[in-house]
Amino acid sequence: MKNVIVACGSGVATSQTVASKVKKVLDENKIKANVEAVDIKSLDSYIRSADVYVSITKTSKEYDIPTLDGIAFLTGMGIEEEKQKLIDALK
Repeated sequence: MKNVIVACGSGVATSQTVASKVKKVLDENKIKANVEAVDIKSLDSYIRSADVYVSITKTSKEYDIPTLDGIAFLTGMGIEEEKQKLIDALK
């Protein structure tokens, strides 16, 4: 099964909200994937098993998997483009 990681500073409020919205998009498109919210300090240990990373907090590192703009899932600005990237990355 595919894995999506959502990371923010604490791994609690913001990442949980975005993870919930990501899961809804996946369910609507009948894509099975685990969606996990984590804190930014733990990201490196989770990223190894992830297929997509949804970033809420800027990081200086780059990863070898698709990285999406998590702020779009919070604000709605640019959401359609990020949704499509998510769907394309997991199909």
